[in-house]
Amino acid sequence: MRFPLALTAKIASHIIKHKARKTPKFAMVLQLEPLHTCNLTCTGCGRIREYSTSLKDMVPLEQCLAAATECDAPMVSVCGGEPLIYPKIEELIAGLHEQGRVIYICTNAMFMRKKMREYMAANFSPAMEAKLQKLVAQQLVTEKEAEVIRKADATAKAKLVIKPSKWMYWNVHVDGLEYTHDLIVEREGVFKECVAAIKMAKILGYQTATNTTVYKETDVQELEDMFKFLSSLNVDGHTISPGYDYDAAKKDMVKRLGRDPKEFFLTRDMTRAKFKDIEKWGRLFTIFGTPVYQEFLAGKRELTCTAWAIPTYNVKGWKAPCYLMTDGHYPTYAGMLGEVKWETYGVVNGVARDPRCEHCMVHCGYDPSGALGTNYQSGDNWKNVKYNFGAKPKPFPASAALDQRAFNGASIGKGHLAEAKAAINPAASARGAFSRKEEEHAAHEPHVGSHCGTGDTSERDDLLAKIKDAQKSQVGAE
Repeated sequence: MRFPLALTAKIASHIIKHKARKTPKFAMVLQLEPLHTCNLTCTGCGRIREYSTSLKDMVPLEQCLAAATECDAPMVSVCGGEPLIYPKIEELIAGLHEQGRVIYICTNAMFMRKKMREYMAANFSPAMEAKLQKLVAQQLVTEKEAEVIRKADATAKAKLVIKPSKWMYWNVHVDGLEYTHDLIVEREGVFKECVAAIKMAKILGYQTATNTTVYKETDVQELEDMFKFLSSLNVDGHTISPGYDYDAAKKDMVKRLGRDPKEFFLTRDMTRAKFKDIEKWGRLFTIFGTPVYQEFLAGKRELTCTAWAIPTYNVKGWKAPCYLMTDGHYPTYAGMLGEVKWETYGVVNGVARDPRCEHCMVHCGYDPSGALGTNYQSGDNWKNVKYNFGAKPKPFPASAALDQRAFNGASIGKGHLAEAKAAINPAASARGAFSRKEEEHAAHEPHVGSHCGTGDTSERDDLLAKIKDAQKSQVGAE
């Protein structure tokens, strides 16, 4: 099967139950944001700007679990912000397990290996030694960290941890291969850490997935290479969605980066051009989502937005009308369903009912439409059944050439800050984008310090300014 039987059956039975009851609107996936604090400032993400006055706020654990119970979605995507910063993340995951939810932890992966080392320390036994040795051999765990795991004290052994489970996925943010991903997340070394975390997770028996947003500058061939590379790592599935110019992201683009959003985000026509091969990718790789949604992305059909099926709950309450647009927050899910005028949003037959929706084709608005049968066409149900219950695509063969295409940035001294670093320190540039000491620090101790959730890009902006100064000096000398 393409997807695990238990998960597929759970979601299918949820849909059938509500269809039988003729429930007009119901939740498929809860986007749960326990906080908006983040250790990265990703280009295209509007959360830091939109919730700038509440970055230090957190949803209490009991409130998070109550929200999951209230909307009763079979799947919960724990996002943010960076959810692994949430102090009660282990308790939250345990509580969602107790409720019987399918859980996706949407993470930038910078703290994943730390959480998995904690799991190993809490559960270490002679049976785990072989895996630990493999992790050390692949430099995914240091010798020092391995000894800490082996000699875990009573406190470490008693700690509540995030364990491997058939009901949980690490859902890692990957927006391209190394150069592109590090550029979008605005920090070098992050792609390398994502790959290390995925490799470690697979060795330990965790399910892994990735989520990718496609922008105007994203190269289509790079996307296919990205899927090949991730498939070679035995990643269990992928979510992919076009990036569009919702208000918070546009404001962040203009005010923080000084860039024209039109240079970055996709129009509806651009999306269809970028996703013309999505159905082929769906056959070759384990792409999450329905084939109906893939046809929509490829421009073969229209769908009506069903944003109410993937509601968002955060520090302000139930966010409406969707994950990206905010016209209000509501204290209850039922209240949001009843009070929001859903018929005023989305695109119908190619016409936007709200101008902000004109170019939106995002996963959280339209993928549930394919599963729920809106804009139904003959044969759609069979397409979905065949896709979900069909054979899982085989992993793409790993190769040195594929690795070389994947690690095309900071790892080989060609990261997005390479030119800036060369301008201010030619000797360091000759050694590569990171010195060994810096690289190890980035990989093993990703810090949350002064850049955490502030949108501060002063260090990067400093470097880019020095590029311009260096270029002016060179022109003057000539």
